[in-house]
Amino acid sequence: MAIMGKYCKAYSLKELREFNGWSEQAEPARREKQLDAKGEEVEVRRVLIDNDYLYLQENYVVTDGIFKDENIF
Repeated sequence: MAIMGKYCKAYSLKELREFNGWSEQAEPARREKQLDAKGEEVEVRRVLIDNDYLYLQENYVVTDGIFKDENIF
Protein backbone atom coordinates (compact mmCIF):
# COMPACT_ATOMS: atom_id res chain seq x y z
CA MET A 1 0.00 0.00 0.00
CA ALA A 2 1.24 3.48 -0.84
CA ILE A 3 2.65 5.55 2.00
CA MET A 4 1.79 9.22 2.24
CA GLY A 5 4.26 11.34 4.15
CA LYS A 6 3.45 14.26 6.41
CA TYR A 7 4.89 16.83 4.00
CA CYS A 8 5.88 17.23 0.37
CA LYS A 9 6.39 20.24 -1.88
CA ALA A 10 5.65 20.43 -5.59
CA TYR A 11 8.31 21.75 -7.94
CA SER A 12 8.06 22.18 -11.68
CA LEU A 13 10.34 19.90 -13.63
CA LYS A 14 11.91 23.02 -15.13
CA GLU A 15 13.05 24.10 -11.63
CA LEU A 16 14.41 20.65 -10.82
CA ARG A 17 16.30 20.50 -14.11
CA GLU A 18 18.08 23.74 -13.14
CA PHE A 19 19.50 22.07 -10.02
CA ASN A 20 23.13 21.10 -10.63
CA GLY A 21 22.81 17.68 -8.99
CA TRP A 22 19.62 16.63 -10.81
CA SER A 23 19.63 13.43 -12.80
CA GLU A 24 16.59 12.22 -14.64
CA GLN A 25 15.28 8.93 -15.97
CA ALA A 26 11.96 8.39 -17.75
CA GLU A 27 11.34 5.03 -16.09
CA PRO A 28 10.01 6.32 -12.71
CA ALA A 29 7.28 8.43 -14.35
CA ARG A 30 3.70 7.45 -13.59
CA ARG A 31 1.77 5.39 -16.10
CA GLU A 32 -1.22 6.89 -17.89
CA LYS A 33 -4.03 5.15 -19.70
CA GLN A 34 -4.31 5.92 -23.41
CA LEU A 35 -6.09 4.45 -26.40
CA ASP A 36 -3.94 2.64 -28.94
CA ALA A 37 -4.54 2.52 -32.71
CA LYS A 38 -7.10 -0.28 -32.26
CA GLY A 39 -9.05 1.75 -29.69
CA GLU A 40 -7.93 -0.45 -26.80
CA GLU A 41 -6.87 1.07 -23.51
CA VAL A 42 -3.17 0.61 -22.71
CA GLU A 43 -0.89 1.97 -19.98
CA VAL A 44 2.14 3.99 -21.07
CA ARG A 45 4.73 6.00 -19.17
CA ARG A 46 3.92 9.66 -19.38
CA VAL A 47 6.39 11.93 -21.12
CA LEU A 48 7.60 14.61 -18.72
CA ILE A 49 7.89 18.21 -19.86
CA ASP A 50 9.08 21.38 -18.10
CA ASN A 51 5.54 22.29 -16.99
CA ASP A 52 4.97 18.99 -15.14
CA TYR A 53 5.29 18.89 -11.36
CA LEU A 54 7.22 16.43 -9.23
CA TYR A 55 7.17 16.24 -5.45
CA LEU A 56 10.05 16.67 -3.02
CA GLN A 57 9.21 14.47 -0.06
CA GLU A 58 10.11 15.03 3.60
CA ASN A 59 12.95 12.48 3.22
CA TYR A 60 14.36 14.46 0.20
CA VAL A 61 13.22 11.88 -2.33
CA VAL A 62 11.63 13.24 -5.52
CA THR A 63 8.51 11.42 -6.71
CA ASP A 64 6.01 11.64 -9.55
CA GLY A 65 3.00 11.76 -7.25
CA ILE A 66 2.20 12.53 -3.64
CA PHE A 67 3.12 9.13 -2.24
CA LYS A 68 6.67 8.89 -0.94
CA ASP A 69 7.26 5.25 -1.90
CA GLU A 70 6.00 5.24 -5.51
CA ASN A 71 7.46 6.56 -8.78
CA ILE A 72 10.76 7.59 -7.18
CA PHE A 73 13.30 9.57 -9.25
